[in-house]
Amino acid sequence: MAPWSESDSATFRAIAAVAVPRRDDMTAAIIAAVPFAPDLTIAVLDLGAGDGLLSAALLTRFARATVTALDGSETMRAGASARLRAFGDRARVAAFDLASLDWWDRMAGAHVVVSSLCLHHLNDAKKQYLYKAAADRLAPGGAFIVADLVDPQQAAARAYAADRWDALARAQADALGAPELFDRFERERWNHFRFPDESDRPSALLHHLVWLRHAGFASVDCVWMDAGHAVFGGVKPAAAASEPRPRVGS
Repeated sequence: MAPWSESDSATFRAIAAVAVPRRDDMTAAIIAAVPFAPDLTIAVLDLGAGDGLLSAALLTRFARATVTALDGSETMRAGASARLRAFGDRARVAAFDLASLDWWDRMAGAHVVVSSLCLHHLNDAKKQYLYKAAADRLAPGGAFIVADLVDPQQAAARAYAADRWDALARAQADALGAPELFDRFERERWNHFRFPDESDRPSALLHHLVWLRHAGFASVDCVWMDAGHAVFGGVKPAAAASEPRPRVGS
């Protein structure tokens, strides 16, 4: 599997405005899925934070939150540091290697772990290990929220996802008055459903939901989906029950 490179980071930054389907809606769905009131003090860990767009949106929405933004790309971290500077000590940017285990304890006590367009670089087994590690470490009532590619399970669904992704990329480029961005999107063969890449390993949405549930998240949901991209996640129980719940009618 070819590792993500600084060249990949540069390409993504150049075409992200058209390459990510309905990016504003995706970000809004992630924020809406956070199970905490906006005025609470929460700790958030952003995996694969890129240039900090999602981290900034979270810090804006949750005015007492702190965010640690992790990314493996030096140039992405530089962009995130610049974007998040206005939030002062509420934001921190640090390096990590998604596939390693040495950052897992950063999740300990966090209230929310988010990841956008990152986890599809892990194989199925590593995704499951990560979900279990998150469930073990997050604070009670904490959430793991993911925005990512998901793998359509039927040929017709895959073809629709590919067509929809192209159509949205073209529409977004046209809205920006920048058709050259769609040309580059096509030239870079960014549409995974049309041009599969061995470094991308998306999993079926159903599998993600089952893995999250088995990891220990009490409730799991998909809150948004379009063009083979989805926002989904799980929430831990708020606290262990101290007494048995009464049966209905007792």
